[in-house]
Amino acid sequence: MEPYTFYTLSTITVLAILFMIFQRNPISSAVFLVLSFFSLAGLYAALSAHFVAVLQILVYAGAIMVLFIFVIMLLNLRSEELTNDKINWPRFSILAVALGLFGFLAYHFNKIPKVSFPKVDSYFGTAEEIGEIIFSKYVIPF
Repeated sequence: MEPYTFYTLSTITVLAILFMIFQRNPISSAVFLVLSFFSLAGLYAALSAHFVAVLQILVYAGAIMVLFIFVIMLLNLRSEELTNDKINWPRFSILAVALGLFGFLAYHFNKIPKVSFPKVDSYFGTAEEIGEIIFSKYVIPF
């Protein structure tokens, strides 16, 4: 995978999740969650796991998000219930702790020695290989 592809898709994923968390409208949060699902599917596709990428889109961005939207619409939240003008100190303190933890982990992960991973076959993760494994070795559990 090209580093630019990874950094672009991972940045989109992280930003979409952050926007999802800090949205006041639940429908907007659901839209940003769908964006994060699609960028994760792009990461899977860049790793040559096309079958997992398609499953990510079909199962999560499709079926699970339809269920989320159904529940959001079923709750029928009004606009006055969604606004909160006060400073939410517990949320602010959680954000401060999370940023501190992120900085701590980033500092220590940069000290880990770099390792190189072996190359995988171009056949790895394809729908053909997964189907062959499911219907030969794991046919009874499937």
